[in-house]
Amino acid sequence: MTLELFTAFIIYACVTAITPGPNNMMCLASGLNYGIKRTLPHIAGIGFGFAVLVFLAGVGLLSILDYFPAVYHVLRVLSILYLLYLSWKIATAAPLSNDANKKGKPMGFWQAVAFQWVNPKGLIMAIAAVTNYIPDTPGSAFFFNVVLVSTAFGVVSFLSSGTWSVFGLTLRRFLNNPRYYRIFNVTMAVLLVLSILPMVWEMISQAAF
Repeated sequence: MTLELFTAFIIYACVTAITPGPNNMMCLASGLNYGIKRTLPHIAGIGFGFAVLVFLAGVGLLSILDYFPAVYHVLRVLSILYLLYLSWKIATAAPLSNDANKKGKPMGFWQAVAFQWVNPKGLIMAIAAVTNYIPDTPGSAFFFNVVLVSTAFGVVSFLSSGTWSVFGLTLRRFLNNPRYYRIFNVTMAVLLVLSILPMVWEMISQAAF
């Protein structure tokens, strides 16, 4: 992989990773509700899980979805249901002054890893990265490029999720009022629901035809 191509890939990875999506919305809410230390396993799970996802896309294992479209449809339905559940959890989170959040459990490492498989934005980003930024070179050079791209994307995802979590934590000082805190969490829940509407619309359109 040339330096120019790798630079273009890093720009693509940074832009797509930092923009709002299910992972970032959840990390923003988790940083606010649980703090950085308790959100760290979630952040690490996103970075590791996405790196694995890109790697598997690079070696062609995600192409199984082309041969078994039913599996892809099941994953999309699961992602919708899970995101709706997470939206409800965020919207109903206890106020910061309540001890309930100290006892609550943010998403864990392996949960975050598994979520990457039902994250519609993540699947699209992984496939696009492999298609556009990994040159079709023979043998070990191709494998090296796959490892390089997947590792770099994992690091970028980790930093992006961490940034959103820190942003959530900094909002604490402005959301001491339970009313504002509730408005914020409900807004995050609504944005998370809105992030899945394109996928829902696509499924409805495909069913109609």
